[in-house]
Amino acid sequence: MNGPGDPPEGTPEGPQGGGEEEYRSVVFDESFVRAARLQEFSARERMDDHAPAVRTRHAWARVSASRQVLLLVMLIALAFGTAVYMGLRHPYKEPRPPSAEPLRITLVPLAPRDPVPGAALANDLFANSPAAQFRDGAEGVTLPAARRTQNFSESLVMTALATAKEYTVKSALDPAVLTGGAQRGVRLLLAPSQLDQFDRSLTRPADDGRHAATGWLVRFDPAQVALADPVVRTQGTFSVVEASPAALEVTSDHTFVYAVRGAKGDPADASLFTVRRTMHFRFDRDDLQEHHLQVLQSALQAGPESCAVDDAAYLRPLLAGQKAAAEGPAGTDPYATGPTTTADLCGTLAPGAQPSPLKH
Repeated sequence: MNGPGDPPEGTPEGPQGGGEEEYRSVVFDESFVRAARLQEFSARERMDDHAPAVRTRHAWARVSASRQVLLLVMLIALAFGTAVYMGLRHPYKEPRPPSAEPLRITLVPLAPRDPVPGAALANDLFANSPAAQFRDGAEGVTLPAARRTQNFSESLVMTALATAKEYTVKSALDPAVLTGGAQRGVRLLLAPSQLDQFDRSLTRPADDGRHAATGWLVRFDPAQVALADPVVRTQGTFSVVEASPAALEVTSDHTFVYAVRGAKGDPADASLFTVRRTMHFRFDRDDLQEHHLQVLQSALQAGPESCAVDDAAYLRPLLAGQKAAAEGPAGTDPYATGPTTTADLCGTLAPGAQPSPLKH
C-alpha cells in the first residue's frame, strides 16, 4: 500500500533530488549570461517590425563611447600616416626641369654693296623700303592664339607668350635701351641663374659666343649713333612648344627697322638699320610663376654694317652716305622669312633690303 505522500504511480525511478539534480550540469553562471549575444526585442519592436523575438547583440554595441572615440581616432591617424607615406614614396614624381643653360649668341653683320641711302625724313625712307607695311613698335609684336599642351594649361601657355613679348619689347624697342641706357627692365625678366652671364656681358662684353651685350638686347653707341625716329617698324612671329613635361619653349623671329643718324652729324641725314633677331626662350613652372624666362639662343643678322666691325658691346650701323670697307661672302636679306643662316661671320646686305633711292 502506498503511503499518503506518494503519487499513485509510486515513487519515480532514478536518483533522488528530482529535476534539479538532472539539469545541474547545464546551469549557466552569471558571467555567461551577461556575455550572451541574444537580446529580446520589445513588444513594440515586434509589433512594428514583425521582428523575431530575439536579436543579436554586436560586440561594437558593448564597447563604451569613450573607447569608440579612441578607436576612431586611431583609425584616422593610421589612414593619414599611410597617405603621407605613400605620397613621399610615390614612384611617379613630377620631373624636375632642366637647369638653365648659358645663352649662345650668333652675330652676323651685313655689309652693303653701295653707299647707304639717306634722307631728311625717316618716313620717306620707311615708305620706300620693305618696312613700309610693318607696324609701329609694339603693335608689330603680336601673339598667336594660346592653346593648352599635354602638361600645361592655356593660361600657362599665354603667360609664357606674354613674357616673351615683354622681353622682346623691352630689349629691342625701348628707346632708353636702344641708346645704351639702363637695362633694368630686361634684367628683371631673366631667370636668376642667368644674371651673372648677363651682367658680365654688359660690363665686360666679349665676342666669344657667350658674352656679347648685343646678344641680349639691341643697342647703339650713344657717342656715335642717335635715333632719327623713336618709333621702330616691327614685324614677326612667336611659336610655342612643350619641350618636356616640365618646360615650355617659345621661339621669336622678328625684324626691326630703325631710323638712325650720326650723334654729331647733320640731323637731316637719316638712314635705316635693319635687325633680324631669332631668340629661343625656355620656361619651367617656377619661371612661369615668378615671371622669368631663360634665354637659350640669340641669332642676329644686322645691317648695313661693316664686316670689319668687332664690337660685342654695341651695334655700329653704317650711316647715310657711308660704304662698307669690304663686302661679305654672300647676299643676305634680313627681311626674308624662314630659317636663318649663320654659318658665315659676315654677309652681304641684299640690294632689296635697302630703301629705294629717293627722287629729289
